Amino acid sequence: MTLKDTCLALVIIIVWGLNFVVISVGLQGIPPLLMGGLRFLLVAVIGCWFVARPQVPLKWFIAYALSLSFAQFAFLFLAMSLGMPAGLASLVLQSQVLFTLVFAFWALKEPIKVSQLLAITVAGAGLALIGVTNGDSAMTTIGFSLTVLAACCWAIGNLITRTISKLGYKADVSLVIWSALFSCIPFFILSFLLEGPALIFSALRSISVVSILSLLYLALVATILGYSLWSHLLSRYPAGQVAPLTLGVPVIGLASASIVLDEQLTSIQLIGIGIVMLGLMINMRLDKQLKRLLSRNTNRCVGPNNE
Repeated sequence: MTLKDTCLALVIIIVWGLNFVVISVGLQGIPPLLMGGLRFLLVAVIGCWFVARPQVPLKWFIAYALSLSFAQFAFLFLAMSLGMPAGLASLVLQSQVLFTLVFAFWALKEPIKVSQLLAITVAGAGLALIGVTNGDSAMTTIGFSLTVLAACCWAIGNLITRTISKLGYKADVSLVIWSALFSCIPFFILSFLLEGPALIFSALRSISVVSILSLLYLALVATILGYSLWSHLLSRYPAGQVAPLTLGVPVIGLASASIVLDEQLTSIQLIGIGIVMLGLMINMRLDKQLKRLLSRNTNRCVGPNNE
């Protein structure tokens, strides 16, 4: 990457890493489902003025919106409102990489490589260690479970995105912005049914400056800016070079949550975090290293005496 694009990659990591602390702060004044609806309403209202509508069929718009935008963040916001610490959420959500591999194998019949199977096993063990160990941390079982469901929805959204791309349509930031028109609707419906009009009106009537700034960050910075830069990098570099950048997100998420929210982790959870990160790194790097090793061995075997 050029120096400029490396700096943009760092901006993405920081923006998405801080996203979880911002969510946690915003949830202190806004119910989770209402906050999700307001976030994507802002994305649609602001973004649609500047980005042209992508030529994607309506059914794929809806599928993308319901999985990647609505379901993922509905589960994530509910999880964090029910006891999932921001730092751990930033890590557990990255298990979407592993679920994407499994779902692609099951739904799209894409083969799973040995390195990917090893990554799933290692990272799965780390997640299990985090999930069964509450200790002195503030994490709840329901919060952890909902975050895992959010990662599953992200993985399903990845498959839908891949399908959209295979059909010849662009799956870039314009899809994120225009699909927000569809994703905010179920948020508001469920908020009305589950959180109730009294809580909604109370939250809107007494909304604080901090809550407003949180919504603006989630809509303008984390969504529009973050995905715009992400699309820019994907348009210039191979996906295999860009995708590992997400490994930096939980590092920023855990660090910022510790500093801003004073979140504490148990020693066993720290071990689990290390195991999950190892699994994600195996998925991103081991296969490439094996290919290089095999290529070197082939070049050695096919020398001047063998030609």
